[in-house]
Amino acid sequence: MSSSKALTKAMVHFWQNMSQKEDDPNSANPMLYDPIQDGIGTTRKLMQFIAATIVALGAVSAGTVLAWTSPVVNQLRGNDSFNMTDDQESWVGSLLAIGAFFGAIPAGILADMIGRKYINMALALPFLISWGFIIFATNIGMIYAGRIFAGIATGAVCVVAPMFISEIGETSIRGALGSFFQLFLTMGILLVYAAGSVVDWRTLSGICAIAPAMLAVGMIFLPESPVHLVKKERRNDAIQAIKWLWGKQCNSRAAIQVIQNDVDAAAGKASMRDLWTIPANRAGLIICLCLMLFQQISGINAVIFYTQPIFQSAGSSLDASLCTIIVGVVQVFMTFGSTLLIDKAGRRILLMQSSIVMGACLTMLGIYFHLKDGGTDVTAIGWLPLVSLVLFIVSFSLGFGPIPWMMMGELFGPDVKGMASSIAVMLNWTLVFIVTKSFGMMNVTFGSDVTFWIFAVCMAIATTFTALKVPETKGKSGAEIQMILAGKQN
Repeated sequence: MSSSKALTKAMVHFWQNMSQKEDDPNSANPMLYDPIQDGIGTTRKLMQFIAATIVALGAVSAGTVLAWTSPVVNQLRGNDSFNMTDDQESWVGSLLAIGAFFGAIPAGILADMIGRKYINMALALPFLISWGFIIFATNIGMIYAGRIFAGIATGAVCVVAPMFISEIGETSIRGALGSFFQLFLTMGILLVYAAGSVVDWRTLSGICAIAPAMLAVGMIFLPESPVHLVKKERRNDAIQAIKWLWGKQCNSRAAIQVIQNDVDAAAGKASMRDLWTIPANRAGLIICLCLMLFQQISGINAVIFYTQPIFQSAGSSLDASLCTIIVGVVQVFMTFGSTLLIDKAGRRILLMQSSIVMGACLTMLGIYFHLKDGGTDVTAIGWLPLVSLVLFIVSFSLGFGPIPWMMMGELFGPDVKGMASSIAVMLNWTLVFIVTKSFGMMNVTFGSDVTFWIFAVCMAIATTFTALKVPETKGKSGAEIQMILAGKQN
């Protein structure tokens, strides 16, 4: 209920901001204008949120790709043209992760060479090609081809969208903007869950193609990342981009000088070796990779996989498709809650609550299934798995869901951000493949209880790592973050 009120209040603020006169910052709502104390002047937030929303349409596209198999697999199994087997179903899921791995490899490098704007725009093409293959598929091979193209686009968008979003926002709202990627990803997932419950798989695929088409059109109207323009020595273009994003009232030259200082501090053409030999780069990469690792070994896929059995174990008579929609709604609302909290509470505290609560929920799920599989009557605690599931998803959505993607855009200097982001996304999708493929084997070998307990131990390790190694980046400039990572500032 409180999440619904927060969303309603935020929308009211948004439309109030839309009606403000942009030429009068003194009378504007503070959500729209913000007087900055670091010499940047009065800035306007609205266009930054609009730009981040357009870029995040790539995340919506990725979310639809991720969730597509959930409502579609049973339809393909019963279709005479496909008659999908268990092995083919496994490949439909696995090819996405494989394609994403290879899509992430060149994405960061191309974003540095060509620009964030044009790479984000170009990624609409493989998304649309993938849905074209699937919509007109007459055999399983066309489905495979569609999933490979979808994977390539998804892997690449996971690199370039967070990168672009992190470079267009001012410090005071960078965290909120950074959480847009995961927020819109969950919106894409919810879209598929909801639409997939009422339409056939070809119609659903057509609906999924709308988001990348909107991405291609929307990107036309956005300026290039000011950071990229400064790197390419296009200072005048960078000033115009800042004015478009931050408003004409801001001191654009001072803002560009801050970016120039960050770029100059990382002057020269970076190599892969620099990621390991320069202390700040090495620390940032290790933290980013560990956050991606803990995100995937949190057991999120295992918990989502068990959604229907958990609802049933709790005595629910809800339809399976409605259960998934409920899970999708919880994810969207709580990830939205993260955007409201992240620049107030900070990154570390949200990560730590996430890992602690998820670890407790996984422990409870393990205990429940241990008792249930051991023949104990669990009727009296039938509510436990349902409560654990909801709390797990809430905590994931507030912490380890959005924050690793957001911090990926914060932890690296302009010279290595492309390479480092590609490596982080490649690891993430490798882990998706490994965890998804091994989950069934773990259940058979160890049992459901031990499987959940293994994930709980991983969350205990995540809590310790976050407390000891993850710096608080809230309110810090890029240069300050690099100094913290280098050990020169607390």
